Amino acid sequence: MIRFEIHGENLTITDAIRNYIEEKIGKLERYFNNVPNATAHVKVKTYQNSATKIEVTIPLKNVTLRAEERHDDLYAGIDLINSKLERQVRKYKTRVNRKNRKNDEQEAFASLPEEQEAENLQNDDNDSEIEIIRSKNFSLKPMDSEEAVLQMDLLGHDFFIFTDRETDGTSIVYKRKDGKYGLIETTE
Repeated sequence: MIRFEIHGENLTITDAIRNYIEEKIGKLERYFNNVPNATAHVKVKTYQNSATKIEVTIPLKNVTLRAEERHDDLYAGIDLINSKLERQVRKYKTRVNRKNRKNDEQEAFASLPEEQEAENLQNDDNDSEIEIIRSKNFSLKPMDSEEAVLQMDLLGHDFFIFTDRETDGTSIVYKRKDGKYGLIETTE
């Protein structure tokens, strides 16, 4: 059973909005044999130009489903989010079930109706094979996060991995969609 934590920013979450989100996102349960006890974290934010941003994160046992969408119409945005999440589940489901079939394990995800399954497999086959086309090897240089951001910008990359001088742990700086920077720190 998927539980919902729905938060609104600059917007009051009405019963109609809550019901629509629960109805749409709740349909993901049909993809699972054993419906997981999961909590869907939903953030709905409105901006001054009346655009809305919807973020949905569903942490499951082996995978985290996440989708984000900006749209002028809240309900259309929720529909787009649902489509993105369904695509993620189908893609993951195909990979997991293939792996489990090879190991003779029970399938973790429920089967879809025959024709829809065949269509989904055709769509997913195009991008289901993970192919690493390039591999790099480099040593991590001790530095602070500001120096790592400068190095990342100099290289023209979207992320940069480094050894944090203060914690001696591996960290990653990355450029966010809004043009600002993020930092991921690892723990032992």
